[in-house]
Amino acid sequence: MAAFSSEAEVYEFLGGVFRRGMDDADLVAKLEPTGIVLRITYTDPDAVITVDMPGKEIHEGAGLGPEPNVELFMTADTGNRFWLGKVILPVALAKGQVRAKGPVAKLLKVLPLAKQLFGPYRAHLESAGRSDLLDA
Repeated sequence: MAAFSSEAEVYEFLGGVFRRGMDDADLVAKLEPTGIVLRITYTDPDAVITVDMPGKEIHEGAGLGPEPNVELFMTADTGNRFWLGKVILPVALAKGQVRAKGPVAKLLKVLPLAKQLFGPYRAHLESAGRSDLLDA
């Protein structure tokens, strides 16, 4: 059974971690020059998040935001487990748990920056009383 019950929950929690990242001026200063426009298509439940790093914007919903140059496809549960530090993206790509399109090497170069959002993501789940997502 999927840990997220609705598209709105995916946007609240998984979208929320990207919004927090965009509120961090130091992080944005490192991501903006990469030129990465990342679209993540989640399933179970379906949701789409586009992270426009040069434009410093997050777009939630299919067909919204600029065209991506890197795309990731995964279940929302895999996304949750990634932000908890339980999924190593290169390994998940190799195992087929995450599919990618575009210059993934570019994304992998900035991947270590994501680790600074693991703590705030976990804190958001804790404050929302989502032990089901924390235990995933």
